[in-house]
Amino acid sequence: MCVGWDDLGDLGQYQSDTELKDTFDRHYPGSSGGSLTTARRLLAFRDLETGDRIVANRGMDEVLATGTVTRSYQFLPDRPEYQHVVSVTWDLSHAQKLSKPQHGWRSTFAKVDPALFARLAAQGSSLTVGAAPTQSGTSVALPEDVQAVLDALERKGQVILHGPPGTGKTRLALGAALALAGRGDVLDDSEPGRRAEAQAEVLRGDGVRLVTFHPSYGYEDFVEGFKPDLTAQGPGLTLTLADGLFHKLCSRASTHPDLTFLLIIDEINRGDLPRIFGELITLLELDKRNLPVDLPVSKRSFSVPPNVRIIGTMNTADRSISHLDAAVRRRFAFLSVGPDPDAVSGTVGPLDLAAFFESLNTRITRHLDADHQIGHAYLLRDGEPIATEEDLAAAFHHEVIPLLEDYCLGRADLLHSILGGLVDADTGRPLLMSPQDLADALATEFTSGTQGPDA
Repeated sequence: MCVGWDDLGDLGQYQSDTELKDTFDRHYPGSSGGSLTTARRLLAFRDLETGDRIVANRGMDEVLATGTVTRSYQFLPDRPEYQHVVSVTWDLSHAQKLSKPQHGWRSTFAKVDPALFARLAAQGSSLTVGAAPTQSGTSVALPEDVQAVLDALERKGQVILHGPPGTGKTRLALGAALALAGRGDVLDDSEPGRRAEAQAEVLRGDGVRLVTFHPSYGYEDFVEGFKPDLTAQGPGLTLTLADGLFHKLCSRASTHPDLTFLLIIDEINRGDLPRIFGELITLLELDKRNLPVDLPVSKRSFSVPPNVRIIGTMNTADRSISHLDAAVRRRFAFLSVGPDPDAVSGTVGPLDLAAFFESLNTRITRHLDADHQIGHAYLLRDGEPIATEEDLAAAFHHEVIPLLEDYCLGRADLLHSILGGLVDADTGRPLLMSPQDLADALATEFTSGTQGPDA
């Protein structure tokens, strides 16, 4: 497997994607498609390892072969062209026409969904084993991000997934829940309905609970407190002691020490964490599990079992990690969940979607900060990159623009710095245009080598 861009020289000399991008810009000035995106894909090509699996395609709906890397990247300057080489053993028996086009395959390089690869290689080929048992007793490979969450839970006991809106933090948390429940087989399933059914089944069971924190959520909801007794007879209000969500989960976990119990807290930073957790924040540390404390309301003895895990999700556009209580920060591992350009690999008319996505987020980072980037979910439809001008226009005008206007509230100059020529200079409002014209305008503004209005 070989690619061009020979003027870049040995890709092994580059220590970062930005260093490669700078060289790319010097040798190929004005190149459309986003040189940073190309740089990152070239480094992914360079870093392929022996045993990695490859699909060779023609267009968006034909597979020529699947392959296995047998020797990692080499730069061969004696070749007349295509001097960047990775050795691959090809299996031509998997050549086939696909039932529907893969829009992300318009790029030179694109990630292949593991479930799709499994179907392509189903004719007599076996995939590498992974780490999570399925219900049938076999094993499947877990996605890297899910495995990273499980590793953090094993190491720390609780983890917060943080990042800009639309990066899939809640989806990742639920993916970890599926893996812990032995349903890792649905994580890479191409049918969203099958995963959704598995998630609903897991949440209906006793081992996983999902809650969303908000400003009025308190200790009495989470641990214990006196609540109105709706079954009480007679006049007046009767209060009874009620266990909160976390108290109930810990009680079940203590009676089943051989199972793992998981609490997912969505929007964890929107709650008053010291008030919600109270004295239990100390008991979250793994070396303090099973340590008894007397609860201040009921005076009952309580402890957090060692088989309880917590995953929180945090939108950094609302509040950064630094604003969290120091005691909370010390007891949680933090995993960043950032925008993934590969998730939106594809084209819409003349627009390279991944290049536009990266260029837009680069400007947002420059003029706001990295916490206010947009997530790849804004450019997905049914889990796939948007593929039509109409879907692009709907996502841009109805989701991306309102979000940016909120970020730039009262700062028309800031919005212009991010969107450039797509903002009316007189009114400071984004331009309205047809879906076809919008795709052309976005390609010109974001992927034609321009750096923004203030570059």
